[in-house]
Amino acid sequence: MTELASILFRPRRIAIARAMTLTREVEAFNAEYCAVLDAALVEQWPDFFTEDAIYRITARENAELGMPVGLVYAHGRDMMIDRAIAISRTQMFAPRYNLHVLGNTRVTDEAPDGSIAAQANFVLLQTLVEGPSTIHMAGTFYDRFVRQDDGLLLKERQAIYDTTIIANDLVYPL
Repeated sequence: MTELASILFRPRRIAIARAMTLTREVEAFNAEYCAVLDAALVEQWPDFFTEDAIYRITARENAELGMPVGLVYAHGRDMMIDRAIAISRTQMFAPRYNLHVLGNTRVTDEAPDGSIAAQANFVLLQTLVEGPSTIHMAGTFYDRFVRQDDGLLLKERQAIYDTTIIANDLVYPL
Protein backbone atom coordinates (compact mmCIF):
# COMPACT_ATOMS: atom_id res chain seq x y z
CA MET A 1 0.00 0.00 0.00
CA THR A 2 2.83 2.43 0.80
CA GLU A 3 4.38 2.00 -2.63
CA LEU A 4 1.02 2.60 -4.33
CA ALA A 5 0.20 5.56 -2.10
CA SER A 6 3.49 7.20 -3.05
CA ILE A 7 2.14 7.53 -6.59
CA LEU A 8 -0.25 10.16 -5.27
CA PHE A 9 2.42 12.12 -3.40
CA ARG A 10 3.68 15.04 -5.42
CA PRO A 11 6.86 16.64 -4.10
CA ARG A 12 7.16 20.42 -4.11
CA ARG A 13 9.31 21.57 -7.03
CA ILE A 14 9.33 25.32 -6.36
CA ALA A 15 10.84 27.53 -3.66
CA ILE A 16 8.90 27.58 -0.41
CA ALA A 17 8.35 31.36 -0.50
CA ARG A 18 6.81 31.18 -3.97
CA ALA A 19 4.73 28.13 -2.99
CA MET A 20 3.36 30.03 0.02
CA THR A 21 2.37 33.03 -2.13
CA LEU A 22 0.60 30.81 -4.65
CA THR A 23 -1.01 28.76 -1.87
CA ARG A 24 -2.83 31.88 -0.65
CA GLU A 25 -4.23 32.42 -4.15
CA VAL A 26 -5.30 28.79 -4.45
CA GLU A 27 -6.92 28.88 -1.01
CA ALA A 28 -8.85 32.05 -1.94
CA PHE A 29 -9.99 30.38 -5.17
CA ASN A 30 -11.08 27.23 -3.32
CA ALA A 31 -12.95 29.27 -0.70
CA GLU A 32 -15.06 30.89 -3.44
CA TYR A 33 -15.51 27.56 -5.24
CA CYS A 34 -16.78 25.90 -2.04
CA ALA A 35 -18.96 28.88 -1.07
CA VAL A 36 -20.78 28.67 -4.41
CA LEU A 37 -21.37 24.93 -4.07
CA ASP A 38 -22.35 25.17 -0.39
CA ALA A 39 -24.90 27.86 -1.31
CA ALA A 40 -26.38 25.41 -3.88
CA LEU A 41 -25.52 27.78 -6.74
CA VAL A 42 -24.53 24.82 -8.87
CA GLU A 43 -25.18 26.63 -12.17
CA GLN A 44 -22.24 28.93 -11.30
CA TRP A 45 -19.90 25.96 -10.75
CA PRO A 46 -18.68 25.75 -14.41
CA ASP A 47 -17.46 29.37 -14.20
CA PHE A 48 -14.49 28.13 -12.15
CA PHE A 49 -13.11 26.14 -15.11
CA THR A 50 -11.47 26.90 -18.45
CA GLU A 51 -13.41 26.11 -21.63
CA ASP A 52 -11.39 22.92 -22.18
CA ALA A 53 -11.05 21.86 -18.55
CA ILE A 54 -11.24 18.32 -17.25
CA TYR A 55 -13.20 17.44 -14.11
CA ARG A 56 -12.98 13.90 -12.80
CA ILE A 57 -13.95 12.08 -9.62
CA THR A 58 -11.86 8.92 -9.25
CA ALA A 59 -11.49 6.23 -6.60
CA ARG A 60 -8.13 6.23 -4.83
CA GLU A 61 -7.70 2.56 -5.67
CA ASN A 62 -8.01 3.31 -9.39
CA ALA A 63 -5.65 6.30 -9.16
CA GLU A 64 -3.02 4.25 -7.35
CA LEU A 65 -3.22 1.60 -10.08
CA GLY A 66 -2.82 4.23 -12.80
CA MET A 67 -6.40 3.77 -14.02
CA PRO A 68 -7.97 7.25 -13.94
CA VAL A 69 -11.45 5.92 -14.64
CA GLY A 70 -13.85 8.55 -13.41
CA LEU A 71 -17.01 7.98 -11.43
CA VAL A 72 -17.87 11.40 -12.81
CA TYR A 73 -16.08 12.77 -15.86
CA ALA A 74 -16.57 16.03 -17.72
CA HIS A 75 -14.32 17.28 -20.48
CA GLY A 76 -14.98 20.92 -21.25
CA ARG A 77 -17.09 23.59 -19.64
CA ASP A 78 -20.08 22.69 -21.84
CA MET A 79 -20.30 19.23 -20.23
CA MET A 80 -20.13 20.87 -16.81
CA ILE A 81 -22.87 23.33 -17.75
CA ASP A 82 -25.10 20.43 -18.86
CA ARG A 83 -24.46 18.63 -15.57
CA ALA A 84 -25.10 21.77 -13.51
CA ILE A 85 -28.38 22.53 -15.28
CA ALA A 86 -29.54 18.93 -14.92
CA ILE A 87 -28.79 19.02 -11.19
CA SER A 88 -30.37 22.39 -10.49
CA ARG A 89 -33.51 21.99 -12.60
CA THR A 90 -34.27 18.30 -12.15
CA GLN A 91 -34.10 17.64 -8.46
CA MET A 92 -35.07 13.99 -8.13
CA PHE A 93 -33.44 13.61 -4.74
CA ALA A 94 -34.09 14.64 -1.16
CA PRO A 95 -33.28 18.25 -0.23
CA ARG A 96 -29.89 18.60 1.42
CA TYR A 97 -27.21 21.00 2.55
CA ASN A 98 -23.58 20.48 1.63
CA LEU A 99 -20.56 21.81 3.44
CA HIS A 100 -17.07 21.55 1.96
CA VAL A 101 -14.07 21.60 4.28
CA LEU A 102 -10.66 21.93 2.62
CA GLY A 103 -7.24 21.89 4.19
CA ASN A 104 -3.56 21.11 3.80
CA THR A 105 -3.40 23.02 0.53
CA ARG A 106 -0.05 22.49 -1.17
CA VAL A 107 1.27 24.16 -4.30
CA THR A 108 3.73 21.71 -5.76
CA ASP A 109 4.82 23.32 -9.03
CA GLU A 110 4.59 26.36 -11.24
CA ALA A 111 5.25 25.81 -14.94
CA PRO A 112 6.99 28.34 -17.21
CA ASP A 113 3.57 29.19 -18.70
CA GLY A 114 2.38 30.21 -15.21
CA SER A 115 0.14 27.21 -14.63
CA ILE A 116 0.07 25.95 -11.07
CA ALA A 117 -0.08 22.39 -9.77
CA ALA A 118 -1.76 22.15 -6.38
CA GLN A 119 -3.52 19.72 -4.12
CA ALA A 120 -5.85 20.07 -1.16
CA ASN A 121 -7.58 17.55 1.07
CA PHE A 122 -11.36 17.76 1.20
CA VAL A 123 -14.24 16.50 3.27
CA LEU A 124 -17.79 16.93 2.05
CA LEU A 125 -20.39 16.95 4.80
CA GLN A 126 -24.00 16.45 3.84
CA THR A 127 -27.09 17.15 5.87
CA LEU A 128 -30.44 15.89 4.69
CA VAL A 129 -33.13 18.34 5.75
CA GLU A 130 -34.69 15.72 8.03
CA GLY A 131 -31.55 13.87 9.07
CA PRO A 132 -28.16 14.09 10.70
CA SER A 133 -25.01 15.47 9.11
CA THR A 134 -22.78 12.78 7.63
CA ILE A 135 -19.43 12.59 5.90
CA HIS A 136 -20.44 12.20 2.29
CA MET A 137 -16.95 11.91 0.86
CA ALA A 138 -13.32 12.57 1.72
CA GLY A 139 -10.21 12.70 -0.41
CA THR A 140 -7.79 14.98 -2.20
CA PHE A 141 -8.14 17.44 -5.06
CA TYR A 142 -5.27 17.31 -7.57
CA ASP A 143 -5.51 20.52 -9.56
CA ARG A 144 -3.94 22.38 -12.44
CA PHE A 145 -4.72 26.11 -12.41
CA VAL A 146 -4.13 28.67 -15.14
CA ARG A 147 -4.30 32.45 -15.02
CA GLN A 148 -7.05 34.08 -17.00
CA ASP A 149 -8.31 37.67 -16.74
CA ASP A 150 -6.10 38.34 -13.70
CA GLY A 151 -7.46 35.36 -11.77
CA LEU A 152 -7.19 31.61 -11.51
CA LEU A 153 -9.29 29.04 -13.32
CA LEU A 154 -9.15 25.28 -13.14
CA LYS A 155 -7.67 23.58 -16.18
CA GLU A 156 -8.04 20.25 -14.43
CA ARG A 157 -9.53 19.07 -11.15
CA GLN A 158 -9.23 15.44 -10.24
CA ALA A 159 -10.97 14.58 -7.00
CA ILE A 160 -9.60 11.31 -5.68
CA TYR A 161 -11.81 9.89 -2.98
CA ASP A 162 -10.47 7.56 -0.32
CA THR A 163 -13.21 5.04 0.32
CA THR A 164 -14.24 2.13 -1.84
CA ILE A 165 -17.84 2.47 -0.69
CA ILE A 166 -19.56 5.66 -1.74
CA ALA A 167 -23.07 6.99 -1.32
CA ASN A 168 -25.28 6.23 -4.27
CA ASP A 169 -26.51 9.81 -4.29
CA LEU A 170 -23.33 11.54 -5.39
CA VAL A 171 -25.06 14.25 -7.36
CA TYR A 172 -23.46 17.58 -6.64
CA PRO A 173 -19.95 18.47 -7.77
CA LEU A 174 -17.20 18.12 -5.20
